[in-house]
Formats: sequence, structure tokens, C-alpha cells
Amino acid sequence: MQKDIKLNIDEMMQAGLNFGHKVSRLHPKMKQYVSGIKNNVHTFDLEKTAKELEKALKFIADIVSEGKLIVFVGTKVQLKELVKQAAEDCEVPYVTERWLGGTFTNFETISKRVGYFKDLEKKKASGELEKYTKKERLNFDKELESLKIKFEGIKNMAKLPEAVIIFDLDKNETCAREAKIKGIKIIALCDTNINPDIADYPIPANDDAISSVQYIIDKVKECIINSRETK
Repeated sequence: MQKDIKLNIDEMMQAGLNFGHKVSRLHPKMKQYVSGIKNNVHTFDLEKTAKELEKALKFIADIVSEGKLIVFVGTKVQLKELVKQAAEDCEVPYVTERWLGGTFTNFETISKRVGYFKDLEKKKASGELEKYTKKERLNFDKELESLKIKFEGIKNMAKLPEAVIIFDLDKNETCAREAKIKGIKIIALCDTNINPDIADYPIPANDDAISSVQYIIDKVKECIINSRETK
């Protein structure tokens, strides 16, 4: 039996989930989640945020308990480490560097590049590259570094995922577009400047404050770990 994740409005407020963007940046479709204005900044109705987050967590719990795959995406500088750490803790693939066009829509080609990267890593670890000249080895090292930045987070993703959670939708609309094309469900943090219709499961909340994103990430992580334990 999947146990419910406790959501507390006061904790959400303390984490800063309630602050959106300046009034001038409001996306019309986010009006439904806004409760007021403070210092020329829109504030979220956290009751509605909690409701949408609950829906998203229930969906995540369902797919994880069915053994399906979810990918974490967050490429804003201040979010990279949070997203990477949480993905590693949950043992799920992640993208924290620039989204590579075709990761979903041209998965076969991307998979071949990932295979090449893993092969090169294996050769380096086994000492197989020692037979090359110093200059050639340096070139391999540079190539490995470049491939690692691109593919480290998805190197064990053997198939397309069933869902993707995007923590900074404004930076990763390409990822969302590709997910739509491939029928991959989208869970996304949506600040007041975002069109929530892009996501299947929008979570209306501040996507800039580290404390806000950390709160969401912690709940997602708890949900994934619980779902695996109760499978």
C-alpha cells in the first residue's frame, strides 16, 4: 500500500513556493493558480499548489510502482546539483546540462553515441588506451570529458521513459516538445510566467528559489523511494 506524502502549507510558504514573478510577466493561463500580489509580484494559492502536487505525486507513485521509468530534467545553474543528487538517490536518469535535441525524438542515434561513450570509458578503465601515443590519449581524454557532460546522466537509460519531470520548464521547452511527440507524460514545475498546458501534471510554484525547488524535489524523492519499497 502506497503511503501518502504529507504536504504542509506552512512549510511550503517557508520554502518560498508562494512567490511567482513580477505582475507584468504573468502567463494568462496561470491566473487560476494566483491568489494575490505582494510588492508587485504574484503569489500562488498554496492550497491549489498542494492539490496539483498531490496529483503529480500520485501519478509518479503509480508509474514507479509499475516499474516504469521517469527522467529528471533541470539545467538552471542553481538547480543542477540538486537535480543530479536527487536523481542519483532515486536511481533514475537525469539531464542537468543543456538538453540535447533528439534525446527523445531521435533516441536510436543518441543511444549509439551513449554506447560509444560507455565503450570508451571501459577501454580507458581497462588500460586499453595505453597503447596509443600521449597525444592520442590526451585527445581521448578530452573526448571522454565532452561525452561525459552530455551523456553521464542518461548512460543507463536503455529505453524511452514513460515520464519526465522538468524543474525549469522555461529553459527546457525543447525537452517538453519532444516528450509530447513521443507520448511521454510531462510533470513540470510551473512559475507564473509559464503556460501550464504544456504539462500533463503542472505544479504551480516558484521555480527560481532553491528552497522551493528543494521542497518539490524532496517530495518527489520520498514518493519514488516509498513506491519502490511498497511495490
